[in-house]
Amino acid sequence: MIHSMTGYGKSVLQLPTKKITIELKSLNSKNLDLNARMPSIYREKELYLRKLMAKELNRGKIDFSIYVEATAEDTSTKINTPVVKQYMQQLKNVVAGDEIELLKMAVRFPDALNTEREEIDENEWKHIEAEIKTAISAINDYRLNEGKVLETDFKNRVATIENLLQQVIIMDPERVEGVRERLKKGVEELREKYDENRFEQELVYYIEKFDITEEKVRLQNHLQYFIETLNSKDSNGKKLGFIGQEMGREINTIGSKSNYAPMQQLVVQMKDELEKIKEQLLNVL
Repeated sequence: MIHSMTGYGKSVLQLPTKKITIELKSLNSKNLDLNARMPSIYREKELYLRKLMAKELNRGKIDFSIYVEATAEDTSTKINTPVVKQYMQQLKNVVAGDEIELLKMAVRFPDALNTEREEIDENEWKHIEAEIKTAISAINDYRLNEGKVLETDFKNRVATIENLLQQVIIMDPERVEGVRERLKKGVEELREKYDENRFEQELVYYIEKFDITEEKVRLQNHLQYFIETLNSKDSNGKKLGFIGQEMGREINTIGSKSNYAPMQQLVVQMKDELEKIKEQLLNVL
């Protein structure tokens, strides 16, 4: 079952004095690219969270955020009253002014506010960690649902390529006969006598150069392998990408060897379907 790399997960935790919102957003990327935004109090947990994300989300461009909103009186910043009063006195010595205005100026000066360093509450962190795992579960569900949509699209497009390939197989004898007739007509137009046996030998050699039997078989195998990989337990976008490249090689070779306009038209349609598959594969985990 494939998973998309695009996803979104959110979880909200209400504590007695604060509301904590956890958000996860994911876009496609070749590797894991994690951008974490969180209050400084939780920074000591960042390395652990990065390992957790790497394990659970595998890869993708991940934006991880923890937002804290105070819902009650809970602040670690206090006014340094003696310092503020001293600043105000010094300002009065410089200029006469309203005390409110002097206070506004004083609190902007260094050390006017004392900020106590908060220590992480391990009991509180247990609840936050649980919510982070809930958000991870939510984004994985989102990725799975997106993956189901992609899987349906892939199977439809592979079926279209397979149908076009069957048309190529049916058309191939007609193509070979057409090549034979064109060569024979070209030789006859030279109005020269030629050895019929030698002509047949040269014709067989020429047609063998344009034989697409191996390409048809290999493309059929690649299509089957692509579907088998889609139906496997693990999501492997890189592996599907490699199979898609092999499919492209066979389709291109069929097109270059066909030397037959109706078949080349089918090849163009197969290329179009394959390009759409490749574009979507960039978003598969």
